[in-house]
Amino acid sequence: MRTVSHASGFRPGRPLPPEYPLDWKGDMTCSTCHLPHGNQAGLLRGTKRGKDFCLACHTPEFFSAMKDAGASIVESGHLQSSDADRGLDGLDSYSLNCMRCHIGKSGKAAPVSVGMNLLRHDGGRINHPIGSSYREAAKFGGYRPVQRLSKKILLPGGRLSCLSCHLGYSMRHGQLVVSNNRSALCFECHEK
Repeated sequence: MRTVSHASGFRPGRPLPPEYPLDWKGDMTCSTCHLPHGNQAGLLRGTKRGKDFCLACHTPEFFSAMKDAGASIVESGHLQSSDADRGLDGLDSYSLNCMRCHIGKSGKAAPVSVGMNLLRHDGGRINHPIGSSYREAAKFGGYRPVQRLSKKILLPGGRLSCLSCHLGYSMRHGQLVVSNNRSALCFECHEK
């Protein structure tokens, strides 16, 4: 899913080190960071990994300007999902990745498990379940049909996820997929 991965198909704003080549148009592509025919872990170019890999092209200021100092995107340029990764209450691997840092912490954006296949935000006015099947919930009424949802609303495995409302790979940690001005994000799924 491109929306949960490092951006590609653009011209970088500054020169990259020679070991990270651009395509013939001068754009960054998957092969800028990956060797298509390599055999090392992740097919990554060079020997740097983790934050050091990111710092080969990005400045430390790029990450320090982020609310979470880039922790949410430095760990991996791609958030991966597979049914084998389903865990706690059937959550998708994207949400599980979010939970590793957020669960059990206080604050309005900290999710907390309430059982019965739900995790909800706590400490604030937002109280939204994840881990539930969207189609099953829609059977009770009050939801837009899944085929009418915006392409920005992701439902990994057909379930509500952190990625249903938040961008998975963004410079602004926790950024919403669409503005919630006048409850616009809510009305992407819920009937008015």
